Amino acid sequence: MPSEKWFSDVEKYRKVLESPVDFNEYFENDVISGVSIVRYPFGTLSVPTGEIIAADPLAYLYDGSESFYIRVPVGEYPAELCIIPEMNGDCARNAAMRVRFSEKRAVRYSLALTGTEDTSELDGFEEGDYWGFPVDAGLGCICDRAAERAYVEHLRKLAAVHGDGFNAYYDFMEELFKASYENDPKYQRKNGDRLDLVIPDTKLHIPICNSGFGDGRYPTYWGFDADGEVCEIVVQFIDIELAYGGEK
Repeated sequence: MPSEKWFSDVEKYRKVLESPVDFNEYFENDVISGVSIVRYPFGTLSVPTGEIIAADPLAYLYDGSESFYIRVPVGEYPAELCIIPEMNGDCARNAAMRVRFSEKRAVRYSLALTGTEDTSELDGFEEGDYWGFPVDAGLGCICDRAAERAYVEHLRKLAAVHGDGFNAYYDFMEELFKASYENDPKYQRKNGDRLDLVIPDTKLHIPICNSGFGDGRYPTYWGFDADGEVCEIVVQFIDIELAYGGEK
């Protein structure tokens, strides 16, 4: 667990760690800043331990990946995307991924933290600043610790078969993403932009999707209900108002 000083620092800067975006709008509205958006269910998050990780599954999901210090109830939960459909010659873009842990509505969103962040950096934080997870393969996911372990073990088995030339995308995920497109092409390109991954030889699901405009660093937020309980988790890939607010 994080130290008492770490918690004290986070509490001191709690307001700046809250999202300036109300993500209810991403999943309830039809338009934000003049841009059409759609809500699209696409998979399941399996949570056998309650320990949650957000990561690029190809570049940064490995044994011991940092998890968020807040735990969630064990269960199976639906994942959904906020998508900006094709516009002005651009492909559809995933603006956010959300998983709800209860039917209660979030009244505030706060940055999801691992407990290892350098809180001395908070003195320079302004509204909208964040610590986020890195993406180098154009993908983001939310997963449980048990799913991470099963996923990594499966990749190890594949690597043992394929040898030094093993590539997790081309030797494992590529055909799964293509099948996702073939089964449900709406708001996807032909190589697939979302995947409800079921780890082979398990019943564990990891929802994976293309990350907005591609590589970068992306924030994850907990949604808290009126009772102060975690009711959802959101990964933001695109700040819609910031990215599209000036477009007509």
